[in-house]
Amino acid sequence: MSESTRRRVIVSAPGQVDVVIEAVPEVRADEALVSLQVAGVCGSDIHGMHGTHPTMKPPYYPGHEVVGVVEALGADVTGLAIGQLVTPEPPLPCGHCKMCTTGRSNICENLEFFGCGFREGGMADLFTVRADRLHVVPEGFDLRMASLIEPFSTPLHAVRLAGDIAGKAVAIIGCGTIGLLMLAAARAKGARRIVMTDVLEAKRQGALELGADAVVDSAAPDVAALVRAELGESADVVFDCVSIQPTVTSAIEMVQRGGTVVIVGVPSKPIEVPAFILQDRQVRLQGAATYLSEDYADAIAIIAAGGVDAGHMITASFPLEQTPAAFAAAAGGDQIKVLLTGAGVELD
Repeated sequence: MSESTRRRVIVSAPGQVDVVIEAVPEVRADEALVSLQVAGVCGSDIHGMHGTHPTMKPPYYPGHEVVGVVEALGADVTGLAIGQLVTPEPPLPCGHCKMCTTGRSNICENLEFFGCGFREGGMADLFTVRADRLHVVPEGFDLRMASLIEPFSTPLHAVRLAGDIAGKAVAIIGCGTIGLLMLAAARAKGARRIVMTDVLEAKRQGALELGADAVVDSAAPDVAALVRAELGESADVVFDCVSIQPTVTSAIEMVQRGGTVVIVGVPSKPIEVPAFILQDRQVRLQGAATYLSEDYADAIAIIAAGGVDAGHMITASFPLEQTPAAFAAAAGGDQIKVLLTGAGVELD
C-alpha cells in the first residue's frame, strides 16, 4: 500500500465482507480527509451483510460509528484543523427540504447516509466526509469512549422524542448494544425504575450489572405482565430496541393505557399493530430515527461525566485487515460492541 492507496472494506454480497486496495479519494471542497482510528460494527452493518436491512443492501461500504484524525481539508472548509480527533455525524442532509428547515434534518427528504449505502464509509484507512458533519472529540476521551458517541446518540434521540421521562416507569426491550445504551440514556434522563428484557440470560445479567432495576426473560409467554409486575405499574414508556412482531406486540401490552412505545431498533420485516388498541387506550407509537447534533452534544456530555461504562460496552477489537472476523464476532451474539482499529492503533 502506498500513499496514494488505501485499504477499504466492502460488503460485496450477502454474507461476503472483503478488504480491498484502491485509490485514496479526492478531497472535495467541502470535505475532510480522515484517517481511521476505530470503527464500531453496528447491528445495522450485520443486517446489511445478511441482506435483511430494509434499505442497506450489498454492495455497500460500511462504517458509520467512526473515530478518526483529520489529515487534510477541502478548500472551503473552516473551523477544523489537521490533527484533530473527530467523529462524523453520518446523516448527510440536503439542508433545504421541509424536514431540514424545521429542525428534523435526520429525516431529510433527500437524505444520504455516510457508511450506509453512500459512496464513502469509515471502515477504511482513509475516508472523505463532509466537514460540516464532523464533531471534534473532547480532550480526555480515549478511543473507547469516543467510539460510543455515535451509537449513544441514538437512544438519547429516542428519549428526546418520548418526552420527559424523569420519575417515569420505563421498560427497555433488548439488552444488546443499543439496549444497554438506552439504559444509560434513561438513567441520565431521570427514569425512576427501569426493567429490561432479553432472551439471553447472560445479556440480562449484563443489564443488571449496568444498573437495570430488574430483568425479565423476553421468551416468557407472559412477558408483558412480568414487566408490569417488576415495574409495579404499567410502563409509561417502552423503548423497543429489537423491533420484531413479538416485541412490538408485548411493548403495547406493557404500556396498556396512555403510554408511549418508541421503535428504536430497525424492523427487518413488516409488523402489524392493533390500531383499535392504540386508539381506544390512547397509546402513542413513536418511531425514532438516528439523531441530531444536539443528541451528539448530549452524548459527549454524559460520556464525559461517566454516564456510560465504555470498558463494559467494548468487548472485542480487531485490526482492519481482520474485518470479516470482526463481522462474524458481532453477528455471533456473544459480544456487546466490536471495534475495528486503524493501522498502528492499539487500544489501551
